[in-house]
Amino acid sequence: MMRITLSLALLLALLSPRLSAASEIWECVDRSGNKRFTNIKSEARGCRLLSVARPNTVPGGRPQAKSAEAPRNFPRVDSDTQRNRDADRRKILEQELASEQKLLDQARTEFAEQESMRLGSERNYQRMIDRLDPYKKKVKLHEDNIATLRRELAGAR
Repeated sequence: MMRITLSLALLLALLSPRLSAASEIWECVDRSGNKRFTNIKSEARGCRLLSVARPNTVPGGRPQAKSAEAPRNFPRVDSDTQRNRDADRRKILEQELASEQKLLDQARTEFAEQESMRLGSERNYQRMIDRLDPYKKKVKLHEDNIATLRRELAGAR
C-alpha cells in the first residue's frame, strides 16, 4: 500500500508541471510587419511558437482576521499622558520652526549681500555662480526644512 501511494505521488509530481502549464502562445507576423499573438492553434498556421517560461508564483495563505484588540501584554498609555506627549511634540516642532525661520532669514541676508557684491567685483560669470552657489544651497536647505516642519505640524494632534 505504501508503495502504491509513493508511486502515485511521484507520478503526480512529474505530471503537475505539464498539467498546470499555460497554453501555447503563437506570434504571427503579417505581410505589413504587424505582430499578432494568439493561443488558438488553428489560427496559428505559419506562426512561430513562443517559449514562455512558467510564471513564478507562490500560493497565497488564508487571510488573517484583523483583531481590534491588542495583545494582553501590549504597553498602553493613558489619554492624559498621550495628550502631554503630543503637546510636547508640538511645542518642540514650533521651536524648531522658529529657529529654522531665523536661520532662513540669516541665509537670505548673506545671499543678498553676496549677490550685491557681484555687480562690481566679478567679471567672470562662472566664478560668480560658483561663489554664490553655497549661499543658494543654504537658503534652499532652510526653505525645505521649514516646509517639512510645517507638514509635521499640520499632521500633529
